[in-house]
Amino acid sequence: MRFGAPAFLPLLAIPAALLLLWCWQLWRRRADARAFMRRRQVPVDERIPFFGELLFWFFLVLASGAAILALAKPQAVTNLVRTAGVDLVILQDGSASMHVTDVKGDRWQRSMRFLRTLGEALRWENDRVAMALFAHMATPQIRLTKDPNTYFFFLDHLEDKSPFRLEDDGTWDTNIERGIYWGLRLIEKDEEIRGSAGLSKKGPVPDADNSKAFVLISDGQSWSGEVAKSLALAQGRGIPLSVVGVGTTAGGIIPDPKRETNSPVVRSILNRAELTRIATAGGGRYYELDRETDREIANQIIDQTRRRAGTTGIQEGTRELYWNFLFAAGIFLALGVLFLRDRVALALQLAAAVAVFLFVQATFTR
Repeated sequence: MRFGAPAFLPLLAIPAALLLLWCWQLWRRRADARAFMRRRQVPVDERIPFFGELLFWFFLVLASGAAILALAKPQAVTNLVRTAGVDLVILQDGSASMHVTDVKGDRWQRSMRFLRTLGEALRWENDRVAMALFAHMATPQIRLTKDPNTYFFFLDHLEDKSPFRLEDDGTWDTNIERGIYWGLRLIEKDEEIRGSAGLSKKGPVPDADNSKAFVLISDGQSWSGEVAKSLALAQGRGIPLSVVGVGTTAGGIIPDPKRETNSPVVRSILNRAELTRIATAGGGRYYELDRETDREIANQIIDQTRRRAGTTGIQEGTRELYWNFLFAAGIFLALGVLFLRDRVALALQLAAAVAVFLFVQATFTR
């Protein structure tokens, strides 16, 4: 413990002296009680309270000591082991099958609701997020940032509609391999800017020890590309891939604005088996929206990633104890009042309490 205003501490000599005086008064009371009992003879046993009203003065002394300590602004010194943050690279499927309406809204809008919950679950002190969208090709949207405003700004503008248009042929493919590749490129670009060794021209980079992970959100339908190759590159960097499935096994019809009247419709279902295989090969886990709550999935992904993070050392912090000691002073004073028997003294205590209450109320309402 340390004090922000140690100049008040010498005042503790006053309650210390009063405590010694109280002990002397208690000794005198007990001596007088013994002498009185020797001289007084009555036909019944007579009992004299051991402390009497001296207990009021004892608690009053303790209250004054606690009030002085409160004036000295006590602070508890705490040492916290700080863990590194997490770097989540979100790989969001934007292919045509994400327009299927087998979930509330459609699969794209359902994914955006989950990403909002994921962002709300992050600490945003050392945690960072990047995002890349993919269909046949991938388009990076956000580089690694710990600015929540940037992240939620993109969600606000992507929430209702995917940037990949159904009229474009490239939208009709789920190239997960390109999504993972561009996720790696986002990490490499961040290391290029900030320094791969966690150093910059200005000194150590605070987020260099962050634990990294990919979060793939897809229905897994009609995927192509060399996924195994990209997964091997991610595994070589020690970056696991967690997969979040969106959709249902019953599926739905993909809306096709270019479909002719007699042409067959295209149906899309959640490819759970393929997504599970990708998650296993990527060293992560498979989750599925609406099997668990969004908050539970987000917390599990973040917790698993954070467990892999190292520590950034011990950080010293302080906790203000002013109100704790002030509260203790009030408790001691209230306990002391319980031992008062004199009506005049009780009236004085009540008047003092009312005056203090009015003073505090006037101070806080200014």
